[in-house]
Amino acid sequence: MFDSVESATLIALSVCGCLTLIHLASIALAASRLGRDSGASNFPTGAPISLVRPVCGLETFSEETLARGFALDYPDYEILFCVADENDPVLPLVRRLIAAHPAVPSRLIIGDVRVSDNPKLNNCIRGWDEARHDWVVLADSNVLMPTDYLQQLQSAWRRDTGLVCSTPIGTRPDGFFAEVECAFLNTLQARWQYSGAALGFGFAQGKSMLWHKPFLEERGGIRALGAEIAEDAAATKLVRDAGRKVHLVALPFSQPLGRRKLSEVWQRQLRWARLRRITFPLFFAPEIGIGALFPFMTALALAGTPEAVAGLMAMAVLWYGAEFALARHAGWYRPSRLLGAMLVRDAMLPAIWAGAWFRSAIVWRGNAMDIRTKTPLRLRTRVTAA
Repeated sequence: MFDSVESATLIALSVCGCLTLIHLASIALAASRLGRDSGASNFPTGAPISLVRPVCGLETFSEETLARGFALDYPDYEILFCVADENDPVLPLVRRLIAAHPAVPSRLIIGDVRVSDNPKLNNCIRGWDEARHDWVVLADSNVLMPTDYLQQLQSAWRRDTGLVCSTPIGTRPDGFFAEVECAFLNTLQARWQYSGAALGFGFAQGKSMLWHKPFLEERGGIRALGAEIAEDAAATKLVRDAGRKVHLVALPFSQPLGRRKLSEVWQRQLRWARLRRITFPLFFAPEIGIGALFPFMTALALAGTPEAVAGLMAMAVLWYGAEFALARHAGWYRPSRLLGAMLVRDAMLPAIWAGAWFRSAIVWRGNAMDIRTKTPLRLRTRVTAA
């Protein structure tokens, strides 16, 4: 018969062992997908593309990320910049970039269309409506586009594709808490997104989204994405309901971070967790087990023998060593001090997970948003001439 200490130790080791195996399996699945050429694309060669970029406010790298859109190596595309507020400080920059690149067809659209509680979606509506081409990319303003950005999106398009997208990869962190953001974005969130895709559970991500406009128009158009507070969650469900799949680019695109405060990282991750909880609760619930620090520290407190402690330490080395190996495989940010950022991230995860179950509202860029699923609002237009 085991005594109570031995039983607690065995349970603790078993739980941590199972979590470690799941963790390693997710890393192996993500590594198998990242950078992999999944076959010939079904995208029509050279098809013209409309690039819709919702812009709100000035950020550290705004000039660089917005200018990249004018340097794409693609024969036929247009850029539509969407700005909701005529007093937005980003407007002089957008106008200057348009004037500096007359060879690339581009337009500035000022004024949003209120179809949902999601300000980014509202800001995209007129750009989508005014796009001249059947293929449309919705791209956030902080995506750092490589010159072959459009080709990389196209290469993931297959006969069964409803949407191609890319999760953000954190780059150029300035300071420790920006490195914590990298630890969240890269070897945690991007890893789970790619491992899910490897298992056939493709989830959309709103940073970069390649749509075939007629496909979406047949299903309510871009306004149908107002069915969820997060347009990527609505996109995932719409594509699946159509019997299509969400596919990911072979290697995700970077998002330069610059400086971050702990409060900014906390609020952003809590907001995203609440969105995941309300839109995909069955997938969100197990997230309590995706970080190592809480279960391992609990197990360490229960461990009754030196051998148990050694076993836990070995599993922890495997856990974080595998994350570093994935970052190296994918070419992501990975200095040795990133281990400290991973530990802080894992310490935050239980509190973020718990906080996500409370309240049904979030604040994004000063906008209070009710995150409960709802029918899209009737069209209410507010237009200001550019």
